[in-house]
Amino acid sequence: MAKPVTLAAVTGAHGVTGEVRLKLFGDGLASLKPHKTFNDGALTLSKVRDDNKGGAIARFAEVKDRTAAEKLRGTTLTVPRDALPPLEEGEYYHTDLLGLAAVSASGAALGEVIAVHNFGAGDVVEIRKADGKTFMIPMRVEAVPGWDEETLTVSDDFAES
Repeated sequence: MAKPVTLAAVTGAHGVTGEVRLKLFGDGLASLKPHKTFNDGALTLSKVRDDNKGGAIARFAEVKDRTAAEKLRGTTLTVPRDALPPLEEGEYYHTDLLGLAAVSASGAALGEVIAVHNFGAGDVVEIRKADGKTFMIPMRVEAVPGWDEETLTVSDDFAES
């Protein structure tokens, strides 16, 4: 069974009527709006709006007041992987890269993908080596010529062993 995909996290209550503030992942509000239920149906989205700060304000049918909203702080909002739109050639969801074995183009084992970061200039993949140390590579074709469901191939020029 595919692991759920996290689209947002509750950062706190907003107001006194049960709304919550959300930190958004992915493509922001646009990636959240198509989904009506989260966390295997535990939360039903009844309203969501932009907070004009890069996040969102949401109301869930199950959350009736500020006390209930405050209890959600730290809760991640997940959907099943198959609820996401299909990908075009060369596209990926960060969650699909996490846990992949990283190998060099020449076949040497490099470690495991543990994170995908974006510091503003594009995605960067973080790989943990067998000794526990990590290194990062840009998620560009010259550094990562390919990946599949099991492995991420790293160009020998970018591989750290």
